[in-house]
Amino acid sequence: MRYGIKTAPQHCTWQDMLDIWRLADDIELFESAWNFDHFYPLVGDTDGPCMEAWVTLSALAQATSRIRVGAMVNGIHYRHPAVVANMAASLDIVSAGRLDLGLGAGWHEEESAAYGIRLGGLKERFDRFDEGVEVVVKMLSQETTDFHGEFFQIASARCEPKGPQVPHPPIVIGGGGEKRTLRTVARWAQHWNLPFATPESFVQKNEVLMGHCATVGRDESEITRSVQIALHADADPAEAAGEAAALFEAGVEVVIYTMRTPYSVSIVEALAAELART
Repeated sequence: MRYGIKTAPQHCTWQDMLDIWRLADDIELFESAWNFDHFYPLVGDTDGPCMEAWVTLSALAQATSRIRVGAMVNGIHYRHPAVVANMAASLDIVSAGRLDLGLGAGWHEEESAAYGIRLGGLKERFDRFDEGVEVVVKMLSQETTDFHGEFFQIASARCEPKGPQVPHPPIVIGGGGEKRTLRTVARWAQHWNLPFATPESFVQKNEVLMGHCATVGRDESEITRSVQIALHADADPAEAAGEAAALFEAGVEVVIYTMRTPYSVSIVEALAAELART
């Protein structure tokens, strides 16, 4: 049984996040910590505060020493893949090889429209995403990369210095889209995250993923499966532990507790104590 913690940088202060991550770093039961990559809050007042993902993630990597770190997940439509590759390589160095690189097609229409960043329809999003993931992987694992796609064109592109993880930091892809997302997971990911799924839903989506793996000739055992569980400040630790146990029985390998604001150090401590007993 493996666990992570996630704190979106929304409706909170920097100190709120820092306290949670330092605590998680001290509790060996947690193996990873995550933020998200959005510019507007996803819950509560969407006009409220939301800190930027890569800046906070880099600072949190420096504030911790053991736990793996990542954003779940970075949107390709507003993060050019060549730039993402360079940022990821540098953060992999800064974190001493603790980065998990989350990538996604993007979906938040409100923030995209507000910033004048083209999101496009579903086909465009996923065509762009497939190209973007390929560019990122190649730039993180090759000396130079050429790519001539519909959305991205790069020529003899370099990404140096590279980080300590070889051939590249694990690629994390989130979502459950059966036709496109899971096919991309099968092709490129080392970690697949399904947000807020029931055990039954996970089993069904996992079967689809295994089908895609068979089609592309990928060993499905190379892909870590994780599911997020919402964790409120007033949550019952026993219930939260029970949700995780049911997901593990269904075949999930990692449960990531996604905290809801206000962030609470005490609920993380209580949850960790409960998980240690089960």
